[in-house]
Amino acid sequence: MSLSSSKLIILDRDGVINEDRDDYVKSVDEWVPLPGSLEAIALLNQAGYEIAIATNQSGLARGYFTINDLHAMHAKMDALLKPMGGHIDSIFFCPHTDSHGCDCRKPLPGLMKEIALRYKRADSVTPLLGIPIVGDSLRDLEAGIALGATPHLVLTGKGQKTLDKGALPEGTKIHADLMAFAQAVLEDKA
Repeated sequence: MSLSSSKLIILDRDGVINEDRDDYVKSVDEWVPLPGSLEAIALLNQAGYEIAIATNQSGLARGYFTINDLHAMHAKMDALLKPMGGHIDSIFFCPHTDSHGCDCRKPLPGLMKEIALRYKRADSVTPLLGIPIVGDSLRDLEAGIALGATPHLVLTGKGQKTLDKGALPEGTKIHADLMAFAQAVLEDKA
């Protein structure tokens, strides 16, 4: 599953692709795509991009939903993407809470290291150099820039609050939503 570094995009899930909830997205019914997000993924796929998702899912450890519920949410996303000509290439998730002390819970870079290994990019100190990481929170961006990814903040989900707090990583690009990000990527490549 090796690919050109310019053809991988890493997305957070909640607040970027689907609506976020303060009480966690716990079921397939609660997994609701944000307007234009699935169309944006399909456009990126059709332009040759592979999409990896990196998402904290501490609701698993907290007992709010099961692994089967999580798989059902992702199956729903896939089913909605398919008629648009879109798909998700891989999903990486951290099931832990902060108290577990794992390396995979963003902002720590464990999920990004797994993505780098999967996409055969683990041969340098900054294996994700130039790869876009798209999130709605500072922790999403920090996890990616630790391995050289380029930070992109969307203003959906917690994005506006994140922007208002300031202290974004240097070079962070701001987009109204995932579709605005996709259009910017496609314009840059044109």
